[in-house]
Amino acid sequence: MTPAEQSLFERKIKTPEQLRELLGPAPRERKTIMCHGTFDLVHPGHVRHLIYAKSKASILVASLTCDAHIQKANHRPFVPQELRAMNLAALEVVDYVVIDYNPKPLENLRIIQPDYFAKGYEYNQGGIHPKTLEEKDVVEAYGGELLFTPGDIVYSSSAIIETSPPNLAYHKLSSLMDADGVSFDDLRKVVGSLKGTRVHVVGDTIVDTYSYCTLIGGNTKTPTFSLKFDHKVDFVGGAAVVARHMRKANAEVTFTTVLGNDPLKDFVLADLEALGVHCNAVIDPTRPTTQKNLFTVGGYRLLKVDSVDNRSISDKVSATFVRHISETPADAVVFSDFRHGVFNGSTIPQLTKAIPEGPLRIADSQVATRWGNILDFQGFDLITPNEREARFALGDQDSTVRPLALDLFRRAACKHLILKMGERGIITYRTPDPDVRSFFTIDSFAEHVVDAVGAGDALLAYATLALVVSKSPLIASILGSVAAAMACERDGNNPIGPEEVLGRLDRVEKQTQMQPVPALSTGANLR
Repeated sequence: MTPAEQSLFERKIKTPEQLRELLGPAPRERKTIMCHGTFDLVHPGHVRHLIYAKSKASILVASLTCDAHIQKANHRPFVPQELRAMNLAALEVVDYVVIDYNPKPLENLRIIQPDYFAKGYEYNQGGIHPKTLEEKDVVEAYGGELLFTPGDIVYSSSAIIETSPPNLAYHKLSSLMDADGVSFDDLRKVVGSLKGTRVHVVGDTIVDTYSYCTLIGGNTKTPTFSLKFDHKVDFVGGAAVVARHMRKANAEVTFTTVLGNDPLKDFVLADLEALGVHCNAVIDPTRPTTQKNLFTVGGYRLLKVDSVDNRSISDKVSATFVRHISETPADAVVFSDFRHGVFNGSTIPQLTKAIPEGPLRIADSQVATRWGNILDFQGFDLITPNEREARFALGDQDSTVRPLALDLFRRAACKHLILKMGERGIITYRTPDPDVRSFFTIDSFAEHVVDAVGAGDALLAYATLALVVSKSPLIASILGSVAAAMACERDGNNPIGPEEVLGRLDRVEKQTQMQPVPALSTGANLR
């Protein structure tokens, strides 16, 4: 869509007050009819409803519910409000579009005062719905009339989305970036500015071992696999991989952790030194360096064997951590919590209190096999849990994702929340601002998932650095999502470099430019 075409559609999108001024007071020479709905996908049922409504008046106003008040299904709306408004504005039959920021259209009906308010026939089946009665009372109070459009064919946006959702990822991203005034050049500039950012990462080190085997057979008497060991590969992981990602992005990284006095300790220290990570390693001879050994056969993951000691770090070790946190100059302090000894109910308050004034405070809690709680990190600038961790923290397995994220955002008292939703991407909440919306979603950029483990670490690393440099949660979310996608597309914990992120951004930009107008907007020339 060219800027001229986009401007042509955008001129139709008005505020309720602008519409009232344009339409003038009743009685009007040119009658106005208003339709209201979610319009998550503009399907043939919507088009028939709008065409019938337009046949009853000279001016058709299409009103849509804003994203914040859509709670009818999980991961909805599928299409963000700005793009939904554009889809409606692209229809020739629609004269004006308004985004309703209230949970019901009652207030906008009072402001706009259309001559007619059109409802679908399904709202009149079996008697008028109580919510429709509310609307009827408001409309009739100012002298308007409620109409029902024919319901000979009924479609459902929810059914279409659940059955075969269209790929709108790049359209949604483009719309989101436009709304915040962010360009791809802005993203590239931030990636180029990460060099020299000072970050202090604190957390548990894990050595992730991938043991590749061949299946020989199974025991006929017991359910036991017999494997031939082929080879293994060790990766420095846990909080250490967050530090590795950041160093690969050219940040100046200090890493504070606890290690055992064993050969794995030497492997970890050598790896971090080779990358240029300054490591404050507290050596505790009473515990082993944490290792997680994954046995794989023909691409299938059969078993993981952990060598861990999950006791809390001692008071002496904790005091050493406090000293390092308070004395290390940093632009951001990142607590990467895997619950293998560093973080717990007694240490978190001490370590948090030790963070100096000035640096951004970032936290991530991994509870895949442990009992961490992201709500332990109160008042941080950014937290990045996944959906499972959020549900665990809130004790909530029932709410849909967006209310769940909002509840966590409020209870954590954080400035920004990036909730990871796996293959569905992320949802970000940010401190409310009159110029930007309080939350947004970004679809996953992953093209071919090989190993999803570690994607959250890449997101945490790049989102943190981008937030330090840009102060923009949108830029942080996009760059974090790009890094996460790339981490998914490779085996093991290999850090993502800035040149790789720039290359993927180029591809994403081309996709946004090459995408045709979505099929849900192709009714623009209906007469």
